[in-house]
Amino acid sequence: MAPPIIMHCNFCEQGQSIEEMCCRASNWGYDGVEFRRARGGCEETVEEYLDAIEAGVAKSGLGQVAFGGPGGNFMSPDADEREQELETMIAFYRAAAKRFDLTVCNTMSGPLLNPASGVNYSDYYCQGSAVARSCHWEWAAEGFRTLGALAGELGFRLAFETHMGYLHDLPEAARKLVDLIDSPAVGINLDYGNAIHFPQPVSLAEAIGQCGDRLYYTHFKNYTAIRGTEGRLPTGLADGDINNREFVRLLMESGYDGPLCIEAPRAGDREWFAQQDLVYLKAVLEDLGW
Repeated sequence: MAPPIIMHCNFCEQGQSIEEMCCRASNWGYDGVEFRRARGGCEETVEEYLDAIEAGVAKSGLGQVAFGGPGGNFMSPDADEREQELETMIAFYRAAAKRFDLTVCNTMSGPLLNPASGVNYSDYYCQGSAVARSCHWEWAAEGFRTLGALAGELGFRLAFETHMGYLHDLPEAARKLVDLIDSPAVGINLDYGNAIHFPQPVSLAEAIGQCGDRLYYTHFKNYTAIRGTEGRLPTGLADGDINNREFVRLLMESGYDGPLCIEAPRAGDREWFAQQDLVYLKAVLEDLGW
């Protein structure tokens, strides 16, 4: 049975309403949408936000709902701030789980950037796990042990996105954090499109192996290197340096049973890109017999 294909909400954040986002995703053939935990630029309560999503899902017939960033900021040295972040996340997931049959949600533990002057954000290898101290691992583990227990109680799983500028920036670091938390409800969201921005990234096979049995979610996107520079340009799923057919094949062979979520790294007409990328991914699944 083919895994569900989720559309990241960033395909429809160019002025579309939540209802339009849900209806477009459903009409194009997506199984669900990954929403953010909160919308930027909108003054609304959690209940108002969830009301809008619930109405959009009901009208569109969308099958799955997932939530992603922003995650809680557990990198703050202020214990009271970390506790407030935890309480906010608990309240959100309890409210969301009452409305939706959650299966897996993308998450993050808070930005962790190099405080040294002269280090640019794009120097990803100098951020996140590269500058983490023991306290950062302890703070993240403490918060997510509680959140893992909550997710287990509510019947869904949390997955740390491998994302630059975070403690869990690379697959190996994400696995270290997951092992430290030691909750079956907390795993990894492998976004290999982020990993390739680091010097000498591990191969797809190595990345999947490092995640192991805690690989609960995946993000798909693609980039191509700009010859003669260290820069990369976003492309369609089939057009960049990542062989996403190989990514899918390796996932299938590993026994992966989570969703496949397509993201939108490109500007321009993202509604068109959402349809193009979905056609490609469905064709790959069919070719591979998944």
